[in-house]
Amino acid sequence: MSSDRHLPGSFLWGASTSAHQTEGGNTNSDWWAFEHSSIDVIKEPSGDACDSYHRWPEDMDLLAELGFTDYRFSIEWSRIEPAPGEFSRATVAHYRRMVEGALDRGLRPMVTLHHFTTPRWFMERGGWAAAGSDELFARYVAAASLVFASGVDHVCTINEPNMVAVMAAIQRALTTDGSQSPVGLPLPDEATTEALIRAHACAVETVKSRAPHVRTGWSVANQVYQALPGAEDVATAFRYPREDVFLEAARGDDWLGVQSYTRGLIGPDGPLPVPDDAERTLTGWEYYPQALGEAVRHCAALAPGTPLIVTENGIATADDARRVHYTAGALDSLTRAMHDGIDVRGYFHWSALDNYEWGRYEPTFGLIAVDRETFARTPKPSAGWLGAVGRSRILPAVGESPAGVNTGC
Repeated sequence: MSSDRHLPGSFLWGASTSAHQTEGGNTNSDWWAFEHSSIDVIKEPSGDACDSYHRWPEDMDLLAELGFTDYRFSIEWSRIEPAPGEFSRATVAHYRRMVEGALDRGLRPMVTLHHFTTPRWFMERGGWAAAGSDELFARYVAAASLVFASGVDHVCTINEPNMVAVMAAIQRALTTDGSQSPVGLPLPDEATTEALIRAHACAVETVKSRAPHVRTGWSVANQVYQALPGAEDVATAFRYPREDVFLEAARGDDWLGVQSYTRGLIGPDGPLPVPDDAERTLTGWEYYPQALGEAVRHCAALAPGTPLIVTENGIATADDARRVHYTAGALDSLTRAMHDGIDVRGYFHWSALDNYEWGRYEPTFGLIAVDRETFARTPKPSAGWLGAVGRSRILPAVGESPAGVNTGC
Protein backbone atom coordinates (compact mmCIF):
# COMPACT_ATOMS: atom_id res chain seq x y z
CA MET A 1 0.00 0.00 0.00
CA SER A 2 1.29 3.48 -0.79
CA SER A 3 2.51 5.55 2.11
CA ASP A 4 -0.20 8.17 1.55
CA ARG A 5 -2.90 5.58 2.32
CA HIS A 6 -4.60 5.94 -1.06
CA LEU A 7 -6.09 2.67 -2.22
CA PRO A 8 -5.32 1.69 -5.80
CA GLY A 9 -8.22 1.33 -8.18
CA SER A 10 -7.71 -2.42 -8.14
CA PHE A 11 -8.32 -2.58 -4.36
CA LEU A 12 -11.65 -4.28 -3.74
CA TRP A 13 -14.01 -2.34 -1.46
CA GLY A 14 -17.31 -4.03 -0.91
CA ALA A 15 -19.82 -5.92 1.18
CA SER A 16 -20.72 -9.62 1.21
CA THR A 17 -23.85 -11.74 1.27
CA SER A 18 -24.67 -15.40 0.72
CA ALA A 19 -27.49 -16.94 -1.29
CA HIS A 20 -29.21 -18.97 1.42
CA GLN A 21 -29.07 -16.16 3.96
CA THR A 22 -30.67 -13.58 1.67
CA GLU A 23 -32.56 -15.20 -1.23
CA GLY A 24 -35.40 -16.97 0.54
CA GLY A 25 -37.28 -20.11 -0.46
CA ASN A 26 -34.18 -22.25 -0.87
CA THR A 27 -36.27 -25.38 -0.33
CA ASN A 28 -34.00 -27.88 -2.05
CA SER A 29 -30.95 -27.29 0.15
CA ASP A 30 -29.68 -29.36 3.04
CA TRP A 31 -29.98 -26.33 5.31
CA TRP A 32 -33.69 -25.93 4.56
CA ALA A 33 -34.14 -29.54 5.68
CA PHE A 34 -31.98 -28.90 8.74
CA GLU A 35 -34.05 -25.83 9.64
CA HIS A 36 -37.23 -27.89 9.60
CA SER A 37 -35.89 -30.71 11.74
CA SER A 38 -36.48 -31.05 15.47
CA ILE A 39 -32.96 -29.97 16.46
CA ASP A 40 -33.28 -27.17 19.00
CA VAL A 41 -30.22 -25.19 17.85
CA ILE A 42 -32.49 -23.85 15.09
CA LYS A 43 -34.59 -21.05 16.55
CA GLU A 44 -36.47 -20.21 13.34
CA PRO A 45 -36.35 -21.18 9.65
CA SER A 46 -34.99 -18.92 6.91
CA GLY A 47 -38.33 -18.66 5.10
CA ASP A 48 -38.32 -15.75 2.65
CA ALA A 49 -35.05 -14.42 4.09
CA CYS A 50 -34.52 -10.98 2.47
CA ASP A 51 -36.27 -11.98 -0.76
CA SER A 52 -33.04 -11.09 -2.56
CA TYR A 53 -33.67 -13.70 -5.23
CA HIS A 54 -36.12 -11.12 -6.59
CA ARG A 55 -34.84 -7.91 -4.99
CA TRP A 56 -31.14 -8.17 -5.87
CA PRO A 57 -31.31 -5.10 -8.16
CA GLU A 58 -32.35 -2.96 -5.20
CA ASP A 59 -29.55 -4.38 -3.08
CA MET A 60 -26.98 -3.58 -5.73
CA ASP A 61 -28.44 -0.11 -6.36
CA LEU A 62 -27.98 0.74 -2.69
CA LEU A 63 -24.40 -0.53 -2.51
CA ALA A 64 -23.40 1.39 -5.62
CA GLU A 65 -25.09 4.57 -4.42
CA LEU A 66 -23.37 4.28 -1.04
CA GLY A 67 -19.93 4.22 -2.65
CA PHE A 68 -18.95 0.55 -2.70
CA THR A 69 -17.08 -0.66 -5.76
CA ASP A 70 -17.40 -4.42 -5.22
CA TYR A 71 -20.03 -6.97 -4.20
CA ARG A 72 -19.44 -10.53 -3.08
CA PHE A 73 -22.40 -12.89 -3.43
CA SER A 74 -22.84 -16.64 -3.78
CA ILE A 75 -24.69 -18.82 -6.24
CA GLU A 76 -26.84 -21.67 -4.97
CA TRP A 77 -25.86 -25.20 -5.97
CA SER A 78 -29.24 -26.66 -4.95
CA ARG A 79 -31.05 -24.31 -7.35
CA ILE A 80 -28.64 -24.93 -10.22
CA GLU A 81 -28.59 -28.74 -9.81
CA PRO A 82 -31.86 -29.68 -8.05
CA ALA A 83 -31.40 -33.37 -8.87
CA PRO A 84 -28.20 -35.28 -9.67
CA GLY A 85 -27.06 -34.37 -13.17
CA GLU A 86 -30.11 -32.18 -13.85
CA PHE A 87 -29.17 -28.53 -14.34
CA SER A 88 -31.43 -25.50 -14.44
CA ARG A 89 -30.49 -23.24 -17.34
CA ALA A 90 -32.97 -20.68 -16.02
CA THR A 91 -31.18 -20.49 -12.68
CA VAL A 92 -27.76 -20.16 -14.32
CA ALA A 93 -29.21 -17.35 -16.44
CA HIS A 94 -30.57 -15.71 -13.27
CA TYR A 95 -27.14 -15.60 -11.66
CA ARG A 96 -25.61 -14.41 -14.92
CA ARG A 97 -28.08 -11.50 -14.86
CA MET A 98 -26.83 -10.68 -11.36
CA VAL A 99 -23.25 -10.50 -12.66
CA GLU A 100 -24.31 -8.27 -15.50
CA GLY A 101 -26.44 -6.17 -13.15
CA ALA A 102 -23.47 -5.61 -10.86
CA LEU A 103 -21.29 -4.55 -13.78
CA ASP A 104 -23.99 -2.19 -15.04
CA ARG A 105 -23.92 -0.47 -11.65
CA GLY A 106 -20.15 -0.18 -11.45
CA LEU A 107 -19.83 -3.04 -8.95
CA ARG A 108 -17.17 -5.67 -9.54
CA PRO A 109 -18.71 -9.05 -8.68
CA MET A 110 -16.90 -11.67 -6.63
CA VAL A 111 -18.77 -14.95 -7.04
CA THR A 112 -18.72 -17.60 -4.31
CA LEU A 113 -19.52 -21.10 -5.56
CA HIS A 114 -20.35 -22.69 -2.21
CA HIS A 115 -21.46 -20.84 0.93
CA PHE A 116 -22.37 -23.57 3.46
CA THR A 117 -25.36 -25.10 1.62
CA THR A 118 -25.55 -28.14 -0.67
CA PRO A 119 -28.41 -29.88 -2.52
CA ARG A 120 -30.44 -32.32 -0.43
CA TRP A 121 -29.48 -35.18 -2.75
CA PHE A 122 -25.79 -34.44 -2.16
CA MET A 123 -26.25 -34.61 1.62
CA GLU A 124 -28.41 -37.74 1.37
CA ARG A 125 -25.62 -39.56 -0.46
CA GLY A 126 -23.25 -38.79 2.44
CA GLY A 127 -22.21 -35.19 1.93
CA TRP A 128 -18.60 -34.16 1.45
CA ALA A 129 -17.22 -37.26 3.14
CA ALA A 130 -18.79 -39.58 0.54
CA ALA A 131 -16.66 -40.88 -2.30
CA GLY A 132 -16.67 -38.71 -5.41
CA SER A 133 -17.91 -35.52 -3.73
CA ASP A 134 -15.07 -33.51 -5.26
CA GLU A 135 -15.98 -34.68 -8.75
CA LEU A 136 -19.64 -33.82 -8.20
CA PHE A 137 -18.67 -30.34 -7.04
CA ALA A 138 -16.50 -29.87 -10.13
CA ARG A 139 -19.42 -31.01 -12.32
CA TYR A 140 -21.63 -28.33 -10.75
CA VAL A 141 -18.92 -25.69 -11.22
CA ALA A 142 -18.63 -26.60 -14.89
CA ALA A 143 -22.39 -26.32 -15.34
CA ALA A 144 -22.37 -22.90 -13.64
CA SER A 145 -19.42 -21.58 -15.63
CA LEU A 146 -21.56 -19.24 -17.73
CA VAL A 147 -22.08 -17.20 -14.55
CA PHE A 148 -18.40 -16.30 -14.22
CA ALA A 149 -17.11 -16.84 -17.76
CA SER A 150 -16.81 -13.09 -18.39
CA GLY A 151 -17.01 -9.94 -16.30
CA VAL A 152 -15.89 -11.74 -13.13
CA ASP A 153 -12.28 -11.40 -11.96
CA HIS A 154 -12.52 -13.24 -8.61
CA VAL A 155 -14.18 -16.55 -7.77
CA CYS A 156 -14.26 -17.98 -4.24
CA THR A 157 -14.58 -21.75 -4.46
CA ILE A 158 -15.71 -22.58 -0.91
CA ASN A 159 -16.62 -20.26 1.94
CA GLU A 160 -15.08 -21.20 5.29
CA PRO A 161 -14.26 -24.85 4.56
CA ASN A 162 -13.06 -25.19 8.14
CA MET A 163 -16.53 -24.30 9.38
CA VAL A 164 -18.11 -26.67 6.84
CA ALA A 165 -16.00 -29.46 8.36
CA VAL A 166 -16.95 -28.33 11.87
CA MET A 167 -20.65 -28.34 10.95
CA ALA A 168 -20.26 -31.89 9.67
CA ALA A 169 -18.92 -32.87 13.09
CA ILE A 170 -21.72 -30.97 14.87
CA GLN A 171 -24.45 -32.54 12.76
CA ARG A 172 -23.00 -35.99 13.38
CA ALA A 173 -23.01 -35.37 17.14
CA LEU A 174 -26.53 -33.93 17.13
CA THR A 175 -27.96 -36.85 15.19
CA THR A 176 -26.24 -39.46 17.37
CA ASP A 177 -26.26 -38.45 21.01
CA GLY A 178 -27.32 -34.80 20.85
CA SER A 179 -24.09 -33.63 22.46
CA GLN A 180 -21.95 -30.59 21.70
CA SER A 181 -18.69 -29.30 23.12
CA PRO A 182 -19.30 -27.18 26.24
CA VAL A 183 -16.61 -24.65 25.25
CA GLY A 184 -15.69 -23.78 21.68
CA LEU A 185 -16.35 -25.78 18.55
CA PRO A 186 -15.65 -29.48 18.00
CA LEU A 187 -12.77 -30.79 15.94
CA PRO A 188 -13.54 -30.58 12.19
CA ASP A 189 -14.57 -33.88 10.63
CA GLU A 190 -11.34 -35.29 9.18
CA ALA A 191 -12.90 -36.98 6.14
CA THR A 192 -14.79 -33.78 5.31
CA THR A 193 -11.60 -31.73 5.63
CA GLU A 194 -9.75 -33.97 3.19
CA ALA A 195 -12.67 -33.95 0.75
CA LEU A 196 -12.98 -30.16 0.83
CA ILE A 197 -9.29 -29.70 0.03
CA ARG A 198 -9.71 -32.04 -2.95
CA ALA A 199 -12.90 -30.26 -4.00
CA HIS A 200 -11.16 -26.88 -3.88
CA ALA A 201 -8.39 -28.14 -6.16
CA CYS A 202 -10.93 -29.63 -8.58
CA ALA A 203 -12.95 -26.43 -8.61
CA VAL A 204 -9.88 -24.29 -9.29
CA GLU A 205 -8.94 -26.52 -12.21
CA THR A 206 -12.50 -26.38 -13.56
CA VAL A 207 -12.77 -22.60 -13.27
CA LYS A 208 -9.40 -22.09 -14.96
CA SER A 209 -10.36 -24.43 -17.80
CA ARG A 210 -13.51 -22.37 -18.54
CA ALA A 211 -12.25 -18.89 -17.63
CA PRO A 212 -8.45 -18.68 -17.45
CA HIS A 213 -8.55 -15.00 -16.50
CA VAL A 214 -10.42 -15.63 -13.23
CA ARG A 215 -8.40 -15.42 -10.03
CA THR A 216 -9.43 -18.22 -7.69
CA GLY A 217 -9.15 -18.76 -3.95
CA TRP A 218 -11.15 -19.81 -0.93
CA SER A 219 -11.99 -18.05 2.33
CA VAL A 220 -11.05 -19.38 5.76
CA ALA A 221 -12.60 -18.50 9.13
CA ASN A 222 -9.80 -17.06 11.25
CA GLN A 223 -10.30 -17.59 14.97
CA VAL A 224 -7.24 -15.58 16.11
CA TYR A 225 -6.32 -18.13 18.75
CA GLN A 226 -4.31 -16.47 21.51
CA ALA A 227 -2.36 -18.63 23.94
CA LEU A 228 -2.17 -17.80 27.60
CA PRO A 229 1.36 -18.04 29.05
CA GLY A 230 2.46 -21.65 29.02
CA ALA A 231 -0.21 -22.75 26.53
CA GLU A 232 1.61 -21.97 23.28
CA ASP A 233 2.03 -25.61 22.25
CA VAL A 234 -1.59 -26.34 23.13
CA ALA A 235 -2.76 -23.44 20.95
CA THR A 236 -0.63 -24.57 18.00
CA ALA A 237 -1.95 -28.13 18.20
CA PHE A 238 -5.51 -26.87 18.68
CA ARG A 239 -5.32 -24.47 15.74
CA TYR A 240 -3.82 -26.73 13.09
CA PRO A 241 -6.82 -28.96 12.22
CA ARG A 242 -9.28 -26.12 12.76
CA GLU A 243 -7.58 -23.48 10.63
CA ASP A 244 -3.96 -23.91 9.58
CA VAL A 245 -4.43 -27.00 7.41
CA PHE A 246 -6.90 -24.97 5.32
CA LEU A 247 -4.53 -22.00 5.10
CA GLU A 248 -1.70 -24.25 3.97
CA ALA A 249 -3.97 -25.63 1.24
CA ALA A 250 -4.23 -22.08 -0.15
CA ARG A 251 -0.50 -21.83 -0.84
CA GLY A 252 -0.05 -21.08 -4.51
CA ASP A 253 -3.64 -19.90 -5.02
CA ASP A 254 -4.30 -16.57 -6.72
CA TRP A 255 -5.55 -15.22 -3.41
CA LEU A 256 -6.71 -16.26 0.06
CA GLY A 257 -9.83 -14.97 1.78
CA VAL A 258 -9.54 -13.83 5.40
CA GLN A 259 -12.72 -13.89 7.52
CA SER A 260 -12.32 -12.40 10.97
CA TYR A 261 -14.67 -11.34 13.76
CA THR A 262 -13.16 -12.04 17.18
CA ARG A 263 -10.47 -13.97 19.00
CA GLY A 264 -10.31 -17.24 20.92
CA LEU A 265 -8.32 -17.67 24.11
CA ILE A 266 -6.46 -20.95 24.70
CA GLY A 267 -5.34 -22.15 28.13
CA PRO A 268 -3.30 -25.19 29.15
CA ASP A 269 -6.41 -27.38 28.91
CA GLY A 270 -7.76 -25.92 25.68
CA PRO A 271 -10.24 -23.18 24.70
CA LEU A 272 -11.50 -20.77 27.35
CA PRO A 273 -14.87 -19.01 27.54
CA VAL A 274 -15.20 -15.31 26.79
CA PRO A 275 -13.96 -13.35 29.83
CA ASP A 276 -16.75 -12.29 32.16
CA ASP A 277 -15.82 -8.62 31.89
CA ALA A 278 -15.64 -8.56 28.09
CA GLU A 279 -18.19 -6.82 25.89
CA ARG A 280 -20.12 -9.35 23.83
CA THR A 281 -21.86 -9.08 20.48
CA LEU A 282 -25.28 -10.53 19.65
CA THR A 283 -23.58 -13.80 18.71
CA GLY A 284 -21.98 -14.01 22.15
CA TRP A 285 -18.52 -13.37 20.72
CA GLU A 286 -16.06 -11.03 22.38
CA TYR A 287 -15.96 -7.49 20.97
CA TYR A 288 -12.41 -7.52 19.63
CA PRO A 289 -11.95 -5.42 16.47
CA GLN A 290 -8.15 -5.77 16.32
CA ALA A 291 -8.64 -9.44 15.47
CA LEU A 292 -8.63 -8.49 11.78
CA GLY A 293 -5.05 -7.27 11.75
CA GLU A 294 -3.90 -10.29 13.70
CA ALA A 295 -5.76 -12.60 11.31
CA VAL A 296 -4.16 -11.22 8.15
CA ARG A 297 -0.72 -11.45 9.74
CA HIS A 298 -1.29 -15.11 10.62
CA CYS A 299 -2.60 -15.91 7.13
CA ALA A 300 0.39 -14.22 5.53
CA ALA A 301 2.70 -16.34 7.65
CA LEU A 302 0.94 -19.62 6.78
CA ALA A 303 0.51 -18.88 3.06
CA PRO A 304 3.54 -16.73 2.20
CA GLY A 305 3.37 -15.05 -1.18
CA THR A 306 -0.38 -15.54 -1.54
CA PRO A 307 -2.24 -12.20 -1.76
CA LEU A 308 -4.97 -11.73 0.84
CA ILE A 309 -8.51 -10.40 0.52
CA VAL A 310 -10.64 -9.71 3.59
CA THR A 311 -13.82 -11.43 2.45
CA GLU A 312 -15.72 -11.00 5.73
CA ASN A 313 -15.36 -8.75 8.75
CA GLY A 314 -18.13 -7.29 10.87
CA ILE A 315 -20.14 -7.33 14.07
CA ALA A 316 -23.59 -8.49 15.17
CA THR A 317 -25.11 -5.58 17.05
CA ALA A 318 -28.34 -3.62 17.32
CA ASP A 319 -26.31 -0.47 18.07
CA ASP A 320 -25.04 0.89 14.76
CA ALA A 321 -22.67 3.28 16.53
CA ARG A 322 -20.88 0.20 17.90
CA ARG A 323 -20.70 -1.15 14.34
CA VAL A 324 -18.88 2.00 13.22
CA HIS A 325 -16.65 1.87 16.30
CA TYR A 326 -15.82 -1.80 15.72
CA THR A 327 -15.16 -1.35 12.01
CA ALA A 328 -12.94 1.67 12.62
CA GLY A 329 -10.84 -0.41 15.00
CA ALA A 330 -10.71 -3.31 12.54
CA LEU A 331 -9.62 -1.04 9.70
CA ASP A 332 -6.98 0.53 11.93
CA SER A 333 -5.50 -2.91 12.62
CA LEU A 334 -5.70 -3.76 8.92
CA THR A 335 -3.95 -0.51 7.96
CA ARG A 336 -1.15 -1.26 10.41
CA ALA A 337 -0.66 -4.72 8.92
CA MET A 338 -0.59 -3.30 5.39
CA HIS A 339 1.96 -0.68 6.42
CA ASP A 340 4.08 -3.55 7.73
CA GLY A 341 4.07 -5.12 4.29
CA ILE A 342 1.15 -7.58 4.44
CA ASP A 343 -0.22 -7.92 0.88
CA VAL A 344 -3.95 -7.20 1.21
CA ARG A 345 -5.87 -6.63 -2.03
CA GLY A 346 -9.38 -5.90 -0.76
CA TYR A 347 -11.93 -5.58 2.04
CA PHE A 348 -15.53 -6.86 2.11
CA HIS A 349 -17.74 -6.10 5.09
CA TRP A 350 -20.13 -8.72 6.48
CA SER A 351 -22.76 -8.17 5.69
CA ALA A 352 -24.52 -5.96 3.18
CA LEU A 353 -27.92 -6.85 4.68
CA ASP A 354 -29.39 -7.94 7.98
CA ASN A 355 -30.02 -11.56 7.03
CA TYR A 356 -30.55 -15.10 8.24
CA GLU A 357 -27.70 -16.09 10.54
CA TRP A 358 -27.90 -19.87 10.41
CA GLY A 359 -30.77 -20.59 12.74
CA ARG A 360 -32.05 -17.15 13.67
CA TYR A 361 -32.47 -13.55 12.57
CA GLU A 362 -31.53 -11.81 15.81
CA PRO A 363 -27.79 -11.30 15.14
CA THR A 364 -27.87 -8.25 12.86
CA PHE A 365 -24.61 -7.85 10.95
CA GLY A 366 -26.01 -5.72 8.14
CA LEU A 367 -25.05 -2.30 6.88
CA ILE A 368 -28.60 -2.19 5.51
CA ALA A 369 -31.64 -3.04 7.65
CA VAL A 370 -34.35 -5.23 6.11
CA ASP A 371 -37.95 -5.11 7.33
CA ARG A 372 -39.04 -8.71 7.94
CA GLU A 373 -42.62 -8.00 6.84
CA THR A 374 -42.23 -5.65 3.85
CA PHE A 375 -38.59 -6.34 2.89
CA ALA A 376 -38.00 -2.58 2.77
CA ARG A 377 -34.29 -1.77 2.79
CA THR A 378 -32.95 1.05 4.98
CA PRO A 379 -29.23 1.87 4.93
CA LYS A 380 -27.77 2.44 8.38
CA PRO A 381 -25.33 5.28 9.19
CA SER A 382 -22.52 2.69 9.15
CA ALA A 383 -23.29 2.00 5.48
CA GLY A 384 -22.86 5.65 4.54
CA TRP A 385 -19.71 5.92 6.64
CA LEU A 386 -18.07 2.83 5.16
CA GLY A 387 -19.21 3.70 1.64
CA ALA A 388 -17.56 7.11 2.02
CA VAL A 389 -14.23 5.37 2.55
CA GLY A 390 -14.82 3.60 -0.75
CA ARG A 391 -15.56 6.88 -2.52
CA SER A 392 -12.47 8.57 -1.09
CA ARG A 393 -10.26 5.49 -1.67
CA ILE A 394 -8.32 6.47 1.45
CA LEU A 395 -7.91 4.15 4.41
CA PRO A 396 -7.78 5.71 7.88
CA ALA A 397 -4.29 6.67 8.99
CA VAL A 398 -2.51 4.44 11.46
CA GLY A 399 -3.48 5.65 14.91
CA GLU A 400 -6.32 7.80 13.55
CA SER A 401 -10.03 7.12 13.27
CA PRO A 402 -12.02 7.78 10.10
CA ALA A 403 -14.83 10.30 10.32
CA GLY A 404 -13.60 11.41 13.73
CA VAL A 405 -14.53 8.11 15.39
CA ASN A 406 -12.61 7.28 18.54
CA THR A 407 -11.92 3.57 18.23
CA GLY A 408 -10.44 3.19 21.69
CA CYS A 409 -7.89 0.76 20.26
